[in-house]
Amino acid sequence: MTFSLISPVTFGGGYAMIPLLEKRVTEKNKWIKKEDIVDILAICQTVPGSIAVNTASFIGFKVAGVPGAVIATLGIIAPSFLIVLLMAVVFLGFQDHPIVQAAFTGFRPAIAALILFAAIRTGKSAIFDKVTIAIAIVSYILLLFVSIHPIFVLLFGGVVGILFGLREKKNQAGSYQDEVIEDRRGNLVRGEKNS
Repeated sequence: MTFSLISPVTFGGGYAMIPLLEKRVTEKNKWIKKEDIVDILAICQTVPGSIAVNTASFIGFKVAGVPGAVIATLGIIAPSFLIVLLMAVVFLGFQDHPIVQAAFTGFRPAIAALILFAAIRTGKSAIFDKVTIAIAIVSYILLLFVSIHPIFVLLFGGVVGILFGLREKKNQAGSYQDEVIEDRRGNLVRGEKNS
């Protein structure tokens, strides 16, 4: 039901769905933690298919396994499918009507605002240090000025994240070893004083 209610009111595709989805699954139903939604969206963006369908399937699976994934996917697809089918039948006869044209002129900026709102909310969770700021800036520049497929930008972000994660882990391990060595020296000196 959650995905069936989100689907019909989400004009502008999967990205416009993100604010509604986040509110429903993190705040109202509490299926997922707020900080996890960014990771889920990143995963769903990297696989083929619509981000809305992928996200619904992923969350459905997380909540109720395979049956949950199937029901959530049907929930997100069925209303949109029926609406598009109805619109295809009706819209072709009225697409040039001034009221229909005016409505679509109003939809476009509202959709852009929804996508911008989703980007800002997602950015607050995803961009939190110098590395993530750098990844975001480089990714934006690549998308804006280089003719590159978005999947390569996602792969770039993933690779940089892995490299910095490994570096952090190595630094933490090195600092732990330094503490152990320091502790051994300290214990040794204390042992010498005691003897």
